[in-house]
Amino acid sequence: MDEYNQGIDPEIKRFFKKIINSFSYGLLWLLSMFTAGLFFDLGITHNGIKWYNIVFYIVAITSFIFLLMYFYRLWKKGNPLL
Repeated sequence: MDEYNQGIDPEIKRFFKKIINSFSYGLLWLLSMFTAGLFFDLGITHNGIKWYNIVFYIVAITSFIFLLMYFYRLWKKGNPLL
């Protein structure tokens, strides 16, 4: 193997890491919200809105905002995350 053919380009490797991180964190958020909302009945109002429904939706919206902020920091040009 010569010195010019050392494997994948580091810039391509960073790009794939960004894709994998975005997909995995987005999927983790989505699965955790679906599990808490549907399996534990926190997102469903059966007999009116209870206090735990309100807390669930506040946590879901807040964590989604933080997820979007993470995506923005990850994908902005010249980021120091990866």
